[in-house]
Amino acid sequence: MKSIKIIYWVTTGLLCFLFFAGALMYLFNYPRAEGFFINLGFPTWIIYPLAILKILGIIAILTKKSKFLKELAYSRFLFDAILALTAHIIVNDKEYIPAIIALVLLSISWVYDRKIYGNYTQNQTS
Repeated sequence: MKSIKIIYWVTTGLLCFLFFAGALMYLFNYPRAEGFFINLGFPTWIIYPLAILKILGIIAILTKKSKFLKELAYSRFLFDAILALTAHIIVNDKEYIPAIIALVLLSISWVYDRKIYGNYTQNQTS
């Protein structure tokens, strides 16, 4: 069980760091983020809301206060990483590696979360 927790916390920590770094770049280096979004064909008005959602998702995953919010954060990060990977492949800018890393870390973190905390959809009375 100890190795499972280590794998979970290392991958979850790296995942949260990756998304937090992205959120900070969106907030504090807006011109760079704006250039990425324009290049990828996304609207720039969504940069600040995405940054806020990334930070809230990290909080939901790390605090584990609400199982629903934690699952919502995992799914939001999954959609974000898939969208980023797809967009970078389509524009062929060779900037898709962080999205692949995010997908790998996200998958491992989610699977090991289940191993530690159990399946959230499982009925507790059965």
